[in-house]
Amino acid sequence: MRTRALAVSGAFEFTPDVHADQRGVFVSPLQEAAFLAAVGRPFPVAQTNHSRSARGVLRGVHFTTAPPGQAKYVHCARGRALDVVVDLRLGSPTFGAWDTVDMDEGTCRAAYYPEGVGHAFLALEDDTVMSYLVSTGYRAERELAVSPLDKDLALPWPAGTGFVLSERDRLAPGLAEATAQGLLPRYADCARV
Repeated sequence: MRTRALAVSGAFEFTPDVHADQRGVFVSPLQEAAFLAAVGRPFPVAQTNHSRSARGVLRGVHFTTAPPGQAKYVHCARGRALDVVVDLRLGSPTFGAWDTVDMDEGTCRAAYYPEGVGHAFLALEDDTVMSYLVSTGYRAERELAVSPLDKDLALPWPAGTGFVLSERDRLAPGLAEATAQGLLPRYADCARV
């Protein structure tokens, strides 16, 4: 397992070895030893999520209120996606920074995103399947979003893409508006998790 620290404090990319033979492929996208070495604590799985998207579907930038926040471990089980993490934690040393992880079924690359950061992805192929392990269960009142098309964030979506967004994501505030409205989590609250 190869590990890369991302530009957002506390976020990591993990690239496992893929074992292929005449039967197909075997891979372990999450390996405890590599995770502990990078993050320094175990990942508590409270729920698993699964999404399937057509090419051009843009989901996010989603985050949860903190405390308790919600950490995510994400990988692409089928297809191909551009996965993005954005630091939305007020007071974080990397507030406003973002990074990308190219995910596909061939590499089974995965990413860990700590509590308080935003997550988004763009499906680059039809039938792209994303699999998430999350540290807390779903609670609608704690789920928030920042616009993935916010010009101030300037996320690196491919030019000329006809985006398909949910109404929630289309109407989400930009980073400055979310900050002014007091919607963003505080880094100190996320660090206590």
